[in-house]
Amino acid sequence: MSGPWVLTVIKAAHTIVWVFFVACILAIWVFASRADYLNAALPIGLVTGEVVVLAFNGWTCPLTAVAARHTDDRRANFDIYLPEWLARHNKSIFGTLYLAGLAFTLARWTRLLP
Repeated sequence: MSGPWVLTVIKAAHTIVWVFFVACILAIWVFASRADYLNAALPIGLVTGEVVVLAFNGWTCPLTAVAARHTDDRRANFDIYLPEWLARHNKSIFGTLYLAGLAFTLARWTRLLP
């Protein structure tokens, strides 16, 4: 497969996956704020699985390598439909939200926070 449409499909798929995991990170906060720890466990598990995939892939999404075969562009957002600044800071922003969400969930679950 080749052609500019392939990169478009990869970027669209990557963006959909990104939106899914951002929704999971936000869901952790929602479920924890409602003291719904069983439902919080699902997005926590899904995002943890994604973190494992990223860790085994050198902290990059596997779709990045696939997209790289179809363009010479290497801007931070060459493989996803996000603003370049967000693509550049994606891991630090959403990694922080994820870890804070885990801490918030744990604190609520252990009754350290009301």
